[in-house]
Amino acid sequence: MTRLPEEVHSNKAFGWAAKDSSGVLSPFNFFTSLTGMAFFVFSMTFVADVSIDGSPLPCLVVGSFGRSGGALPMMVGFNFLDSCILETGEKDVTFKVLYCGICHSDLHMVKNEWGNSIYPLVPGHEIVGEVTEIGCKVQKFKVGDRVGVGCMVGSCHSCDNCINNLENYCAKMIFTYGTKYHDGAVTHGGYSNTMVVDEHFVVSIPENLPVDATAPLLCAGITVYSPLRFYGLDKPGLRVGVVGLGGLGHLAVKFAKAMGTNVTVISTSPSKQKEALENLGADSFLVSRDQDQLQAAIGTLDGIIDTVSAQHPLLPLLGLLKSHGKLVILGIPGKPFELQVFPLIQGRKLIGGSMIGGMKETQEMIDFAAEHNIKTDIEVIAMDYVNTAMDRLLKGDVKYRFVIDIGNTLRTSS
Repeated sequence: MTRLPEEVHSNKAFGWAAKDSSGVLSPFNFFTSLTGMAFFVFSMTFVADVSIDGSPLPCLVVGSFGRSGGALPMMVGFNFLDSCILETGEKDVTFKVLYCGICHSDLHMVKNEWGNSIYPLVPGHEIVGEVTEIGCKVQKFKVGDRVGVGCMVGSCHSCDNCINNLENYCAKMIFTYGTKYHDGAVTHGGYSNTMVVDEHFVVSIPENLPVDATAPLLCAGITVYSPLRFYGLDKPGLRVGVVGLGGLGHLAVKFAKAMGTNVTVISTSPSKQKEALENLGADSFLVSRDQDQLQAAIGTLDGIIDTVSAQHPLLPLLGLLKSHGKLVILGIPGKPFELQVFPLIQGRKLIGGSMIGGMKETQEMIDFAAEHNIKTDIEVIAMDYVNTAMDRLLKGDVKYRFVIDIGNTLRTSS
């Protein structure tokens, strides 16, 4: 019987998956495919260097096909030459999942709202766990280490983006779930008990960071950290606006404040003012529907991090920028923005975007969070609460991120 790619040289796993575009998640058994190598036979041959009493032994010529592409021949047979005979691929890290955050993109994906979902779909790309096994060529991790995996688990390793530590912009970047490896195996995410990931796409979690509140940093955290760094909005004394006070927004406030900037939260909800100023430490608060407040703040901000996914006008935000100011879009609205060019020309203002960060920068972000005691504000839930959590997320009823306690609540008998 023909076996699926993910069933070959893989570990059995258990999690919760969406089976169709209803988005309802339920228990699901699957395989965690090895990312470091999958084996396939080229031919039978004789190798002079592998012998007994001078007689060559028959060996299988096998390809070690890395998920990044490229076949590396090696000989296996009675003797094994330069190969890893483990449940884990040679550069893979196997870890038990302890916590996984629920990102708003999980909600889009389980419902196939972006039109690219592959079912059954096991979501989750804000993952923290503990290493249980490593491949024989893994150098950065050991069994027992606390590790994290974010939005990607593979890339080509050879393009300009990859060479410059920008794997997140690689044209062949492989998402943590819902996409296919080069061999056709489907990726499954962190709503599961175990994962196998190439060590290059694994980050180390410092001991002083709580694992549950750290999980969302692997997506939401790097999503706001990277543009603050890239667009130069990380300099002490700069005035930075943050649009939206949700999962991304509250972390943008925390990172921007830790970088020494003066932070203004911009929100449609006056009720969030106390939270922004007293609990998150923002310096000021603007109600975006209050024209008097907006008028008074015209030309006061060096940059704005816009985290809102709902449709909203950009013109008032551009008005808040100083000359040469930068408006960075992180949310993905369902419809295209309407954009007037004249406000950009008049002040030489920029509109840009950003998507997560490369692996080097992701580790940098985690280390920065540890140094400055930055944690996500979370609500920890059990695995069997996930469908209710998705409904609440759709209504915006979470402060500010759901995190699933996988280690203690995921049961194979669910």
